[in-house]
Amino acid sequence: MNHMFTASDVFDAYQRIHPYLPQTPLEESFYLGTENRSYFFKLESLQHVKSFKIRGALNKLLSLSEEEKHRGVATVSSGNHGVAVSYASKLLGIERALVIVPTITPKAKIKKIEYYGAQVMLLGSNYDEAHTLGLAYLKQHNMTYIDSYYDDPMVYAGQGTVALELLSQNPEIDTLVVPIGGGSLITGCAVVAKHLKPDIRIIGVQTDTCPAMIQAYQDHVFYETFPTTGTSICESLVGGIGKLSYEMLADYVDDLIAVRESTIRRGVKHMLLNEKFVVEAGSATTVAAVMDEPDRIGGKNVALVISGGNIDGDLIRTIINE
Repeated sequence: MNHMFTASDVFDAYQRIHPYLPQTPLEESFYLGTENRSYFFKLESLQHVKSFKIRGALNKLLSLSEEEKHRGVATVSSGNHGVAVSYASKLLGIERALVIVPTITPKAKIKKIEYYGAQVMLLGSNYDEAHTLGLAYLKQHNMTYIDSYYDDPMVYAGQGTVALELLSQNPEIDTLVVPIGGGSLITGCAVVAKHLKPDIRIIGVQTDTCPAMIQAYQDHVFYETFPTTGTSICESLVGGIGKLSYEMLADYVDDLIAVRESTIRRGVKHMLLNEKFVVEAGSATTVAAVMDEPDRIGGKNVALVISGGNIDGDLIRTIINE
């Protein structure tokens, strides 16, 4: 199977998913801009499930055969992807959906996954264990696996619709700043954005506690797993990267930036108190990059992808009081 995908696949993905998903806003910042530079937030945090992950999950589910859906769909996740698969399954009337999570998963996340109808199974003491045990379970029970970020081109194409949408909302965007976790979001966005505007700059951002993609390209090594140094509030960004992203992104990305956790916290606080948007820490990495490296990012009309809004209430209170 050829795992590569093209801008045409992103266009096809958009045609599949747009009847089911509202267009998310592209809002100009009133505080970050300067006389010569404007910043715009692509607010995937305002998706119904508060995350861009619904795009890739829905595109994948819409591509399944009746036989694949009948077998039941399943994924391994402790966060936004699990919620997205549960919600997308409900949208499409898929009766059997399973989300496997590690035993340490907060009850609030489990309840959100269950709310949309998926069954939750607890396996393993951490994500890596849950992934290993979960894939074995799915194979044994012949369920259809819905990948999050590793190498499924249907998922990557779905995530790329973020860039397709924002460039239709503002064709003057010349720089696109995207958070990097597994890499499906930035890779999907980069492929279609470079097709539409070859001179657009694509900048990826990671927390400096887990710069897996940056280190992978420096070392010329695919890091399927990667350690976190110290403590990170960006739980959606830590860990290894996707194989397809590692193979493709280098041909499209213009710069990769690691930002400090202290600045990410400032970014969360800025978005809440000034811009009036609730965003998760992983999303605030793009804001942090603007705070620390505005000239390195450059551009005249800069889009910052705000990838999600699922942030813990206790963390919000802590950051506000800092």
